[in-house]
Amino acid sequence: MSDKAKPIVKARAISGFPEYTPEIRRAELRWIDTIRTVFERHGYVNIETPSVEEVETLAAKGGDVDKEIYGLQRLNAEGEDKGARLALHFDLTVPTARYVAQHFNELTFPFKRYQIQRVWRGERPQEGRFREFLQCDVDVIDQDGISHDFDAEIALIAMQALNAIGAGPIRFMLNNRKILIGFYEGLGIGNAADVIRVVDKIDKLPVTEIERILVEENGLSADTAKACLALAQIRSTDNSFAAEARKLGVENALFEEGLAELETVMDRLNAANKGECVVEANLAIARGLDYYTGVVYEARLIDYPEYSTICAGGRYANLVGAYIKRDLPGVGISIGLTRLFAKLVKEGVITGERASPTDVLIARFPENDVLELDALANQLRDRGVNVEVYHEAAKLKNQFRYAERKDIPYLWFAGDPHEVKDLGAGEQAHADPASWLPDRLKD
Repeated sequence: MSDKAKPIVKARAISGFPEYTPEIRRAELRWIDTIRTVFERHGYVNIETPSVEEVETLAAKGGDVDKEIYGLQRLNAEGEDKGARLALHFDLTVPTARYVAQHFNELTFPFKRYQIQRVWRGERPQEGRFREFLQCDVDVIDQDGISHDFDAEIALIAMQALNAIGAGPIRFMLNNRKILIGFYEGLGIGNAADVIRVVDKIDKLPVTEIERILVEENGLSADTAKACLALAQIRSTDNSFAAEARKLGVENALFEEGLAELETVMDRLNAANKGECVVEANLAIARGLDYYTGVVYEARLIDYPEYSTICAGGRYANLVGAYIKRDLPGVGISIGLTRLFAKLVKEGVITGERASPTDVLIARFPENDVLELDALANQLRDRGVNVEVYHEAAKLKNQFRYAERKDIPYLWFAGDPHEVKDLGAGEQAHADPASWLPDRLKD
């Protein structure tokens, strides 16, 4: 064997790919479990699609997807193997559309599904933007048409999930693209989609700059641009937004239809328990993607108003249509778990949980029979107690130190009788292995 020292590879994190200590990771896992529970309480079923899709499948969504997807190929690929046929999915919408098309005959419609998975995008890492991140999506897809009841249900599910994880005060903003398109049509604007994409930037650019772009780059008259901006600046936490919008004097059937639909959603959400969420009709919200056809949602942290959107979605016409000749509209929303979680970790709102899930450490001494300790541990585990048996016979101080460093709350001493020490309270008492439970499992 060579005496030459093996080179050491420097351990370093990869930018845009977050990872956490066990304490923080346990908090993240609790969030995932909580969100999943909320989704399932509303009758949504879970699916998990592969991390990769065919490039052709991802490209069916349109847009410049080649700029943000990670293609996969072997490092030593040669000849026909060169070039990526597969790529990591950059959202969960495309995989869901492909899944519904592929399993169409096996699904019950309306198909109510949720996914909690990682996605990958080739973006420049910065606060709120990652190359690998976790999304929590909930959607309902139906055949031909889809009930407007789901416009309110999807929003309510998202708010209940955000409240359940303790995300803090959140501004949940809603609009309806029919309001925008109908209003623009009533003004005689022919390029409504282009104007929507400009006005959607109103929270990022000064109003004067938005007006300039509408006039100089989109060909609107000054009066028409001012009317578009007047609509975009309407906000209300009740249904007064409709009267304000009508005061602008535009008459259009689609415009009225959108106002009525948004009023219904606002009524239902305001009648519900919103927890720390504030519901706001915001007639600037558009979600720049053209496939949205009705209600749209965006949510932001009230305490950090400059931070990116942490939850968004809306009603869409037929995303599945790229893969099957059926009309399958849907309504959905996505919680950007990594974006939200990382911000609250950075701000110190999330400080982590106990690093170890262990409830009790069974002490081990030379006189103990390890098989008897294993049997004791399994007896406790059968009742839901998380148990470790110390890995070797050792001095008590070493076992105490191990329990304290892992923040294990109880230390068990096997014998006749058995005794358990509450390390937090410093109290020790007899314990029956057939009935003892940690405080975590007591009603």
